[in-house]
Amino acid sequence: MSLWKRAMTLDELNKTSAGTMVEHLGIIYTHLDDDSLEAEMPVDNRTQQPFGLLHGGASVVLAETLGSMAGFLTTTEGQCVVGTEVNASHHRAVASGTVRGVCKPLHLGRASQVWEIAIFDGRGKRCCTARLTTATLG
Repeated sequence: MSLWKRAMTLDELNKTSAGTMVEHLGIIYTHLDDDSLEAEMPVDNRTQQPFGLLHGGASVVLAETLGSMAGFLTTTEGQCVVGTEVNASHHRAVASGTVRGVCKPLHLGRASQVWEIAIFDGRGKRCCTARLTTATLG
């Protein structure tokens, strides 16, 4: 059974990024199943820090993007979610290629949600673990 209350295709999800930071950083939603949402982000001049590695802040943008959209998908008409706390632990450096974020719920309550976002490098090695807490409004 799917946890999503809103029915959206990957194409529709990706269209929501037009004109936003999500589009600017090249984040693309790539997979949606009954209990997870995935997206990819390039490691390039838009997402690297001055030393040529993936910027930790870019990883947090990917994590918050996934958790916020996943939270939105669990709401109904007239509701929305807003982030209240995000944290990230960076495990390994990534210098090039693409990273993939996988977002799954840890807690889905009436007033709050907690999402875990695992970010993997191109070899499938975990490079970041993030957690996003959201408040459900409406």
